[in-house]
Amino acid sequence: MNTTNTAPPGSAIAFEEQFGRRVAARLSAGNLELSHEVGERLRAARVQAVARRKTVPQFKSAPVVVASGRAAALGGGWWTRIGSVLPLVALVAGLMAISVIQEDRRTNELAEVDSALLTDDLPPAAYTDPGFAQFLKTSDDAAER
Repeated sequence: MNTTNTAPPGSAIAFEEQFGRRVAARLSAGNLELSHEVGERLRAARVQAVARRKTVPQFKSAPVVVASGRAAALGGGWWTRIGSVLPLVALVAGLMAISVIQEDRRTNELAEVDSALLTDDLPPAAYTDPGFAQFLKTSDDAAER
């Protein structure tokens, strides 16, 4: 069995290989308790599994192109930073627009209430009179009959 580790340490592939080795060691330790026939079937299955194992492709990193002047760099840079900050700027601008629209609506509602109070037949002081609330209640009761 090939025990060389081709993956860089700390990578997911190295972790998978280490996990696979631990599982194989556990299975081999339990193999001593099995009958000879079962052990041979497991060994044959293990050989088939190792033969069918897919090889992990080794990817090369993308080339970093750094050019002077107006050309954009493929390896990152300020274009990448702008691209990552742009959604945050759009979110903040949207929240500010929503705030302005809501404040405008509140102002319009208050202006409508004020204009209704000022153009009504009753003076504004009548709405603060405790007897006026009683008058409204009794007039509503009389209107219902």
